[in-house]
Amino acid sequence: MATPLWEPSADRIRNANVTRLMSHVNERYGLGLNSYDALQRYSIENSEEFWSTIWDFCGVRASERGERVIVDGDKIPGAKYFPDARLNYAENLLRRRDATPALIFRGEDKARSSVSWAEMHDKVSSLQQGLTAMGFTQGDRIAAIVPNMPESALAMMAAASLGGIWSSCSPDFGERGVLDRFGQIEPKVLIACDGYYYNGKTIDISDKLAQVVAELPSLERVIVISYLGHADKVAAALPNGITFEEFAGEHAPADVAFTQLPFDHPLYILFSSGTTGVPKCIVHSAGGVLLKHLVEQQLQCDIKPGDRVFYFSTCGWMMWNWLMSGLACEATLLLFDGSPFAPSERVLFDYADEEQATIFGTSAKYIDALKKTGWKPNETHSLQSVDTVMSTGSPLAPESFDFVYEGIKKDVHLSSISGGTDICGCFVGGVPVLPVYRGEIQASFLGMGTDVWDEDGKHMDGGKGELVCTVAFPSMPIGFWNDPEGEKYHNAYFARFDNIWCHGDFAEWTERGGMVIHGRSDATLNPGGVRIGTAEIYAQVEAMDEVMEALAIGQQWDSDVRVVLFLRMAEGVVLDDELIGAIKKRVRTGASPRHVPAKIVAVADIPRTKSGKITELAVRDVVHGREVKNKEALANPEALDLFRNISELQN
Repeated sequence: MATPLWEPSADRIRNANVTRLMSHVNERYGLGLNSYDALQRYSIENSEEFWSTIWDFCGVRASERGERVIVDGDKIPGAKYFPDARLNYAENLLRRRDATPALIFRGEDKARSSVSWAEMHDKVSSLQQGLTAMGFTQGDRIAAIVPNMPESALAMMAAASLGGIWSSCSPDFGERGVLDRFGQIEPKVLIACDGYYYNGKTIDISDKLAQVVAELPSLERVIVISYLGHADKVAAALPNGITFEEFAGEHAPADVAFTQLPFDHPLYILFSSGTTGVPKCIVHSAGGVLLKHLVEQQLQCDIKPGDRVFYFSTCGWMMWNWLMSGLACEATLLLFDGSPFAPSERVLFDYADEEQATIFGTSAKYIDALKKTGWKPNETHSLQSVDTVMSTGSPLAPESFDFVYEGIKKDVHLSSISGGTDICGCFVGGVPVLPVYRGEIQASFLGMGTDVWDEDGKHMDGGKGELVCTVAFPSMPIGFWNDPEGEKYHNAYFARFDNIWCHGDFAEWTERGGMVIHGRSDATLNPGGVRIGTAEIYAQVEAMDEVMEALAIGQQWDSDVRVVLFLRMAEGVVLDDELIGAIKKRVRTGASPRHVPAKIVAVADIPRTKSGKITELAVRDVVHGREVKNKEALANPEALDLFRNISELQN
């Protein structure tokens, strides 16, 4: 029997929000639920009762709830939640008006600021009035090229208060990447920064901004945030340009007027990574996002009023949208923009200690990169306030689980979560009242009928298969933008299994009811017809000090598929025959002989998306001589050239 890396204390279990919810459900419905597993089963077998209870337990603010909870609950897609409700997402975030901090910001070592709950309300009010004066109304789109800073959050809330639809990307996106996204949704307003800081460098985006604005004819206003200090010059050079301060300063603060809207009114347009074509525009509802995030944050993360929540994210990743909902928990949000290694690898932990973060969220790749520096935060930092470390973006390797407990903090809830932009939330993740086991995501989230199916659509107790969701849930997208018949939406998730959400991840259940994600199933390797998840290979090779990062693809070869492994080596390390032999031996013994790469090639860099995910499919296309359709989706598209015409792959 495996020994857990961490177990919650009796006090933690007793005081957890999820424990209180279980007691509430038992009392309300006369039940005897006595474990998380029992509560989770109840949440999917009694969906109407569960989501009705969540509405009340998490304190959703609405002018009207209505009697109906779910209509057509057996339809995936098609289920409608709280069809008679009227609410506003921003009203649920702007819950307080006191002097305590709501938003705290750091921009590397270049900028710091703080916004109180009262100031946040007043600033949103002024922005809302400015938007109303220019004719912005419900259903209008507001696009943003912005860092993860307070102005971004304020503008999103102002738009949402009026029923506007928010869509954002980070300022490091190239011109084409921005236009491939925003050009599809025809925004009325664009909010942008004058530039940003990254890795100690100051990066001006005024030229890129001018090019983008010139190709978005729908724009009626361009609002420029002063981050580098020259927003006035940038705004003056743009048609209908104005600085953020000027736009907000035109109207004195008043009470924010929250437009009451249906539960499924659009709130966000998020975008698929776009590495295989023009990004899909995924439309999410205000009520669905709110309800899903309340479950994930209050129950799965145990966030309570007064907590301080940090998640390292850009505004081009759905974790930014997720983070924003933390205000509905009355938590203070710790915002950070820039490189997590500038001026040193200590920067995020300095921030966590200085501002007493209770939730420390980041990506699996960051934890792995931090481990490879050899530095251990627990040797130099207190981290006394941190009670949860969160990880997502890619599977968290077992060795990274070890590092969190050995190098960051021994008594902490490590919450590895997995979901996606597609649902603006998670299928599986952390449970604060359950033990954490090495290499395992703890459990399926409440309200999610998460399962693993084989190719014939049958449940798998063990072994690797397709990650599916067998019941409807509130944060299923409304659909895709410019997809009137819903064909693209259907083909993306529902074409594989009828009336079932098929997510495109390769997963397996563990004997304890936890889950291991093995990477994207569309990047699954099939040597000899055997399905292999790339994450299984990465878990072995990235644990080696000689390897900084890995990427595996299947190369069509000799009427079959052979596994090719690309490695970015640690500084000064040469990939010679001896090291290749050691790598193959480790993969063979740690995974299986089927996982052993036929070819191992060193490369100087590995291409990744703007949110930091390696892009196996784009590399696979380059190796096979196929065009990569949307390089603008990549943070470092020049890296693709490293994979063209590699001599080792021609024999």
